[in-house]
Amino acid sequence: MKVQICDSALFPAPVARLDAAFASPIFVDALSKTCGIQNLLSNQELLGGVMHLMNLGGHLDVHVDFNYVEERSLQRRQCILVFLNEEWSCDWGGILELWDPDVKKCVASFEPALNSCVLFETSEISHHGETPMTDPSGTVRKSFAGYYYTREWPEDWTDEKCTTVFRARASACAASHLMPPERVRRVLRRSLGRLGQK
Repeated sequence: MKVQICDSALFPAPVARLDAAFASPIFVDALSKTCGIQNLLSNQELLGGVMHLMNLGGHLDVHVDFNYVEERSLQRRQCILVFLNEEWSCDWGGILELWDPDVKKCVASFEPALNSCVLFETSEISHHGETPMTDPSGTVRKSFAGYYYTREWPEDWTDEKCTTVFRARASACAASHLMPPERVRRVLRRSLGRLGQK
């Protein structure tokens, strides 16, 4: 229910131009100055930008992105997202959420309307996710992501290299601990059934 397109040859022409613009020296230099991070490298030197397509039922759990590319010794530092949806209703879901470090509170949310752009630093506390798509008419949520790296480490980096790490929202944790009695019975029946087959 969510598709990731990494091959720029498959991008529509406007998205291919956006990908090239995000990788251009003038844009990368401006981004570096805006963010206060020196010597940013565009991800075209790696894989290029990425298109994401998501339809009914698709979602992205709250997570932090991987922070290190081992084979190139690069630190992932920035993510830029641009939404490509000509029409959007918040009733359709697909809302980008930014969460606090403890994943207890959503601190900002963004409707994926055309040409809206969100820029955030990739760090161990940059928790973000997307709410489930709920439009039954077949609307596809379209977005483009660009990533930026440095060869130098942040001053406060703890030397911990991580892959993408998913975190449950506080509400999801509560729901998992407070299962309805019927669900508890079903889970127990399945577990006992498996034990009986061994």
